[in-house]
Amino acid sequence: MSKPHRGSSLRELFKHGRGECPVCNRKNIKVLYEQEKDGQKFKICKTCKAAIKNGTKSLPAVTQKAPSSEEEPKEKPADEVSSGETASGATSDSAVSGSAAE
Repeated sequence: MSKPHRGSSLRELFKHGRGECPVCNRKNIKVLYEQEKDGQKFKICKTCKAAIKNGTKSLPAVTQKAPSSEEEPKEKPADEVSSGETASGATSDSAVSGSAAE
């Protein structure tokens, strides 16, 4: 009888079938068992599969990731640089003291 969750069949999987279980949040555990909720498939660990079957645990809520309207600013524009800094990041005081020392 074949054993689909052991041995050579795992070598073909990404990270040999290991990851984080979305139900119990354990890391580096074999997540080989598929469960479906609201049309979305989850890969969960063996103990959580048994707990869901017995009714003691449930799958996490399905969340839709909406595109965020906020975008992180990559760099400050030259006109928004604070008064004590130049565009290169050096302070104007150090530039002045460096020229006065000569």
